[in-house]
Amino acid sequence: MTEHQAVPPGIDPNTPSVARMYDYYLGGKDNFASDRAAAEQFIQVLPGIREMARANREFLAKVVELLTRQGVRQFLDIGSGLPTQDNVHQVAQRVAPETRVVYVDNDPIVLVHGRALLEDNPATSVVQADMREPEELLAHPEVEGVIDFTRPVAVLLVSMLHFIPDEDLVSRITAAIRARLAPGSHLVITHAYEGDVSAEVHEAGQRVYRSTTAGSLTSRGPARLAELVEGMEVLEPGIVPVEAWRPEHDEDVVVDLTKPAILCVVGRR
Repeated sequence: MTEHQAVPPGIDPNTPSVARMYDYYLGGKDNFASDRAAAEQFIQVLPGIREMARANREFLAKVVELLTRQGVRQFLDIGSGLPTQDNVHQVAQRVAPETRVVYVDNDPIVLVHGRALLEDNPATSVVQADMREPEELLAHPEVEGVIDFTRPVAVLLVSMLHFIPDEDLVSRITAAIRARLAPGSHLVITHAYEGDVSAEVHEAGQRVYRSTTAGSLTSRGPARLAELVEGMEVLEPGIVPVEAWRPEHDEDVVVDLTKPAILCVVGRR
């Protein structure tokens, strides 16, 4: 994507977008020069971020396939980001074509791309809403028009909560979601964790994300993630880096929580 192409209304190509930066980490092309510059700055701070982003995406596909095979037929992806390969609806509908998926985002470019991708898929929709207003999001007519909260649903909060520094708000978001979940439902969270990085590295990363649409990046560890799925059964192997969640070969993964990671947890009602 270039600044010379038509830019959809509401999109500022000069302010780095966390969705477009993530697209860049994954090797996508739906990003502007400002996004690429900010992403490259963060790569200098955390050289492994590309691999972490890919592992995060692979975890998402893995857990969606697993839950679909276990009978879940509804997915609510909050903060879905730009479409890429193996999107939630593609993974789930390969297993069970009747699976319903709602993507929620408040980034205009995500909405434009998502609606273009899904215009011929009646079981899937894209909704503009803000996760910082969880009660409104869950009661949105376009969400409730697809998702039946009296039946099992998997709610996905993948790499989103770390853009909210307010701990009370993060707790309110996850509590509101848990309160709507029927038995057999799941809450899936992935979250940035900085490990034991130095104060200098922490501040360098903050400088990058302060310049973005998110305005910040907050690290939270295993104990905090456990609070966000309070009252739910945590699926094995518990709260671990995404690459360590049910790897194909256990010996390939060494968990070291002194290092930066994207942590994950899957809670079941």
